[in-house]
Amino acid sequence: MFRELQRKKQKLSDDEAVEILKNHVRGVLAVLGDREYPYAMPINYWYNESNGKIYFHTGKFGHRTDSLKKHNKVSFCVYDEGFRREGEWALNIKSVIVFGKISMLEDEEIIKHIMEPFSRKFTQDDEYIKKEIESFTKNTLLLELSIENMCGKIVNES
Repeated sequence: MFRELQRKKQKLSDDEAVEILKNHVRGVLAVLGDREYPYAMPINYWYNESNGKIYFHTGKFGHRTDSLKKHNKVSFCVYDEGFRREGEWALNIKSVIVFGKISMLEDEEIIKHIMEPFSRKFTQDDEYIKKEIESFTKNTLLLELSIENMCGKIVNES
């Protein structure tokens, strides 16, 4: 159902791909938007190691939410900052592309439960996290991405 990576030497192991998801904070979420045009946007996320799902938070209204109500299949791409090998100018970038389906979670208790570890990815300020969750839970839609396919690879820009 999903394509295999053509350049097999560039493929990362599943463990390496998960490490990228765990260690980065932003990716690009692509949905099927208005008039079936792709709509991709940078977005913060949290990868939950215990259930293997990716979470995003968003408002209850807007282009992304409208698109997801019509088509819940998405792709999500995360890439690292890259590195250069000694003596080379070209950047080496590791990336992960995930395909899956989004579920919209509106239960306030579930949102609070997920947003606490999600927020810890960005700050350890307990008071700030508590205040943000209390202030915004009612207007937050939590998106849960169930991964159907994941592929990581490394590319050299030369």
